[in-house]
Amino acid sequence: MVKISIYCDSADINEMHNMALHPQVKGYTTNPTLCRKAGVTNYRAFAQRAINSFPDYPLSLEVFADDFDEMEKQAREIASWGANVFVKIPAVNTKGVSAAPVISRLTQAGIKVNVTAIMCQAQIDDVLPSLGLAPAIVSIFAGRIADTGRNPVGVVNYALGSRTRTYHEILWASPRQVLDVYTAEGCGCDIITCTPEIIGKLKLEGKNLLEYSRQTAKMFYDDAKAAGYSI
Repeated sequence: MVKISIYCDSADINEMHNMALHPQVKGYTTNPTLCRKAGVTNYRAFAQRAINSFPDYPLSLEVFADDFDEMEKQAREIASWGANVFVKIPAVNTKGVSAAPVISRLTQAGIKVNVTAIMCQAQIDDVLPSLGLAPAIVSIFAGRIADTGRNPVGVVNYALGSRTRTYHEILWASPRQVLDVYTAEGCGCDIITCTPEIIGKLKLEGKNLLEYSRQTAKMFYDDAKAAGYSI
């Protein structure tokens, strides 16, 4: 069984409750895209329901402003909703401008942040000095890095080697497969975000591959039979 902290990536409250039954789920992350997919229409109402439902779990809730003054205003408001809240701030806005000054002001005020959408060493160098003394999460979007044909381990290891405070936790974000959980743990990441689908597959750890092969063949056979295929 892996020891890395797993945060469920979801904005479906019922799904989040189901994932709370999994002993390895230690927190939750959300984002506006997940909220839209889950049919969330009132962001504040969703956030407060999640905070009240999971008061003992770290919960990352993201700002959605692009202007930095408005981003900071939203972050301070979101942080006030609950002691378990980490405010997700993107490393850059839609114009590619660094959010480090905003992050610095927030952390100086004692606000816990989750800096998201980090994909390169330059962003790590930009973000880490802004974290100050407040607890923070540094989310390396390893899955998206891998989507470009690059191995994300180098960027993750750079973040791990660059941080100077253990309460600035390094998170492996956007995993694409269960193997990423083991890779992230092997690197020494503190946290990995996982979809419910990936969390559900963790029970396969160490499964006998001959038996897995037989079950796979049976699945194909049963589906072909159920469909009534013939040649």
